[in-house]
Amino acid sequence: MPRYKLTIEYDGTPFVGWQRQAEDMSVQEAIEIAIEAFSGETVRTQTAGRTDAGVHAQGQVAHFDLERDWDPFRVSEALNYHLRPHPIAILDCTLVGGDFEARFSATGRHYRYLILNRRARPALQAQRVWHVAKPLDEGAMHEAAQTILGLHDFTTFRSVHCQANSPVRTLDRLDVRRDGDLVVIETSARAFLHHQVRSMTGSLKLVGEGRWPISGLRAALDAQDRARCGAMAPSSGLYLTAIDYPEPNAAAADRG
Repeated sequence: MPRYKLTIEYDGTPFVGWQRQAEDMSVQEAIEIAIEAFSGETVRTQTAGRTDAGVHAQGQVAHFDLERDWDPFRVSEALNYHLRPHPIAILDCTLVGGDFEARFSATGRHYRYLILNRRARPALQAQRVWHVAKPLDEGAMHEAAQTILGLHDFTTFRSVHCQANSPVRTLDRLDVRRDGDLVVIETSARAFLHHQVRSMTGSLKLVGEGRWPISGLRAALDAQDRARCGAMAPSSGLYLTAIDYPEPNAAAADRG
């Protein structure tokens, strides 16, 4: 049974998130309907990360199996045809081995958060940024961000509804920079807790506004107390940008 790996881009605004929900359309449901439309098969896709409602993706990854052996190019073309008019695009489709798992094979996940930092509200970027009118000190935000890199208990920045077995994660990257009116936050880890990126971003905003000292972010982390987290940033500014996987021949080389 062939297994297909999809790389997906989507605007999360009209969806209830990646995962199927009973009440409204999810990204997963839209893609699965498109798969059935061209193949005649009912499948369940597996994904690298279940993004929340309103969160966008530039490099989401999912996999699924089909009975018939389709050409991957034809799969991507058919899916993009049947996904219209949803704001979802299949960027790439490849055949992978049966041991590939979009979630469990991943070795890294990368997110970007965009803050529009100006007085005027967004006209062209509405639902794609977090509008913060008060000036932000991105240098202070970046300095504070570096204090929480590494292996820590991230309970403070974890949703109370998080289902992970442990709050311990290794944060590999948390960079803050300015690009004109945009304050851009880039973060990477093997895996994140539920709402971790948005929670860290909301707390970094307090540092940027001068309401927290640079040391305040690390103090909040060390408290291991959700009540010490700043108000969580909205989903509109968050993008899943890429998922890392081992090279296809890496495992074979290690065994050789």
